[in-house]
Amino acid sequence: MRRRAFHTLALSTAATLVLGGLGAAVLPAEAARGEADTLSIGGSVTEIVYALGQEHRLLARDTTSTYPPEAEALPDVGYMRALSPEGVLSVGPDLILSEEGAGPPETLEVLEEAQIPFITVPGGLDAEGVAAKIRAVGAALGVPEKAEALAAEVTAEIAAASARAQGAAGAPKRVLFVLSAQGGRLMGAGENTGAAAIIALAGGVNALEGVEGYKPLSDEAATAAAPDVILMMDREGDHAASAEELFSLPALAVTPAAETGALIKMDGLKLLGFGPRTGAAVAELSAMLYGD
Repeated sequence: MRRRAFHTLALSTAATLVLGGLGAAVLPAEAARGEADTLSIGGSVTEIVYALGQEHRLLARDTTSTYPPEAEALPDVGYMRALSPEGVLSVGPDLILSEEGAGPPETLEVLEEAQIPFITVPGGLDAEGVAAKIRAVGAALGVPEKAEALAAEVTAEIAAASARAQGAAGAPKRVLFVLSAQGGRLMGAGENTGAAAIIALAGGVNALEGVEGYKPLSDEAATAAAPDVILMMDREGDHAASAEELFSLPALAVTPAAETGALIKMDGLKLLGFGPRTGAAVAELSAMLYGD
């Protein structure tokens, strides 16, 4: 196995590299030359790599990295929060770029022992946060000028889409984001979540007030939320639900959303990834809430 200098790196909003808060960190020489074989962990990070035209650097990706479609042709090392050391090491990366929250810690410890540079890209749930992600990835890959141009473009797109959404006619609609309806048990999105942030950008009001994070909902809480619209990720499996299934649940059957059958499903990565397509996500959600 090749031995490489390992650093757990954090990238600040100014896209500077810091090592454990102790000073500037130095990336592998391959990264500066554009030659590092890179593993991308997290759908938004992978999208940014492609948007910067640096996809030739990618060696592999994680399961959440599904856009653009050609990314799915890359080897998949597993879900970002449940990575195995064997899966990561099997692809032999020179550099790992990751969203916040990758793990588990045991895997990160093994990667540290293997001395693989691991860069954590900061999260963010607004235009500034998305721009910071882009600048951070650009800094890590040695293309800061491209990153600055992309960050400016994406920031402008988000601002324009949100401004149009805020000007939509009529009262803002109450939107309940349902993360899961498995077994008829609802998991909703409260405050300080990606779902709440995108709903606000699109001119809606998060119907689940006074709740922090993603939480299971009692029937009483779901009914009291009185949503005009239910928002879900467009996916299959146990966590999905059709409009018929959803509005037959006692908790939602008496809501305004059930009366009109108002269910919106969107691509989860586009909706909640807060990557380069965030402006498009805001525009799409706003159009489905209020019409073109």
